[in-house]
Amino acid sequence: MTLSELNRKGPARVTTLAAAVGIGQSSMTELVQRLERQGLLTRVEDPADGRAALSTITDAGRALLDDQRRCRHDRVVELLTGLPAEDEATLTLAMHVALPIIRRLIDDAQRSPARADCDTLMTEPT
Repeated sequence: MTLSELNRKGPARVTTLAAAVGIGQSSMTELVQRLERQGLLTRVEDPADGRAALSTITDAGRALLDDQRRCRHDRVVELLTGLPAEDEATLTLAMHVALPIIRRLIDDAQRSPARADCDTLMTEPT
């Protein structure tokens, strides 16, 4: 999730990443250090504040995300290939009905003040 967040939104501080993925700052710091050791992200100086660092995804991190997406896609194709025609038609109809609702829920959740409240709680020290 952390690599996906960096890939989608660009470089970020540890506190921002922690809030985005819903974990504590100390846990995110450990995760960032581990991902950096693996060469999947790197930390650079924040141009807006030289005292802070931004985490950014590396080419190796992007390659890993691409491999994971490709693997999931191939697995879904494999599973769908084995469906009987009537199940495939039912699933297609269900997706056409559900996807617009799911997209709207995601959009609403991203704009929701409640999300901002939760994000604030996750970044405050305990």
